[in-house]
Amino acid sequence: MTKLDQIRAAESQLLLQTYERNPILFVRGEGVHLIDEGGTKYLDLLSGIGVNALGYGHPAIERAIVNQSRALIHTSNLFYHEGQAELALRLTERTGMDRAFFSNTGTEAWEGALKLARAHAGLLRSEGKQIGTNFLALEQSFHGRTFGSMSTTYKAKYREPFAPGVPGVEFVRFNDVADLRAKFSNEVCAILVEAIQGEGGIRPLTREFFEETRKLADSTGALLLVDEIQAGMGRTGKWCAYQHYGIKPDITTLAKPIAGGIPLGAILCTEEAARAIHAGMHGTTFGGGPLACAVAIAVIDAIEKGDLLKHAREVGDYFQQQLLGLKKKHDCIKDVRGKGLMLAAELDSADLAKLTVDEMLKQRIVINRTSDTVLRFLPPYILERKHVDEAVAALDGIFTEKTAAVSAALQTAGGNTRV
Repeated sequence: MTKLDQIRAAESQLLLQTYERNPILFVRGEGVHLIDEGGTKYLDLLSGIGVNALGYGHPAIERAIVNQSRALIHTSNLFYHEGQAELALRLTERTGMDRAFFSNTGTEAWEGALKLARAHAGLLRSEGKQIGTNFLALEQSFHGRTFGSMSTTYKAKYREPFAPGVPGVEFVRFNDVADLRAKFSNEVCAILVEAIQGEGGIRPLTREFFEETRKLADSTGALLLVDEIQAGMGRTGKWCAYQHYGIKPDITTLAKPIAGGIPLGAILCTEEAARAIHAGMHGTTFGGGPLACAVAIAVIDAIEKGDLLKHAREVGDYFQQQLLGLKKKHDCIKDVRGKGLMLAAELDSADLAKLTVDEMLKQRIVINRTSDTVLRFLPPYILERKHVDEAVAALDGIFTEKTAAVSAALQTAGGNTRV
């Protein structure tokens, strides 16, 4: 029995069966590659679902982990340590926000953002304003798996097994300005969006829709919450995807790549939103610990030192153009979209999307699919054009083989087979 077989057998007996894992045991990584137990390298275009922004084995991350682990790993938020204010300064300066709160994960950050929005509405009511407690979220949204995050996530498969969820959530049709206006009222305390939907299929907001969310929120004192957990921290070529629109939220949330693989999330907000929180209203045991903050500071500094925002834009543009080239060649590609190194190719069937992910893995390239039909690409920011060429050539081969197989089937059936 191989080591992988032993681990699979143990997990089947010991773990909650929440994941459908691929039968590969990764043991280390180098740059943009993962390496399995046999020493085989895989080009990683998923980066741990958008986490490993600097790839694997980056010296800045290794140095920060070693130095901080020797000094202090945890102390609790009952005391000060050197990292939180320094990290908060870096984040607020780069995002245009005023204050920060650190959590462990993205879903916890979103939970805190929802609580802050409700608390802010309560504060406004105490000051004589008419504002309710409802949330407007978007169709196809995904905000996490804890109760508030799940309740503001659109797809029923995430919510129904755990119903009832948090009350007061209504979903607006994606990028439908008329539906947004019809469902907004002063019963709404916050509008919840992703500037670019991640799990929803890498779908950007239109400028018109995003601007309307800001205008409507301002009209009543409601808050605009922007989830940047997947799109933020430089993935789209700016620190936050909302910066491409020139629209400032009241609250935003970050996580995934913020600490290069060490768990960390963040709520960033304006001074106005922060008025609603005082000591004891919210907290965390592990969030914003010394180790995570030290690594996050190192990640931000490495992104800037390596000019990786510009690099993400340039390589991302190249990647998108190559995918658009494939779209012209292969009818099975319905759409190519995204920004920077947050890209998608939507195919015409879920079966083909699944087959493509499986075939790419056989060719030692890691991608995944979301929304059933969408191939998702979230590579490390250090990706190079040669890696893009390798991936695009593999996709081209898969789609060409699929087209040839369909043609052969049609010929065999005398042109009457429906595919």
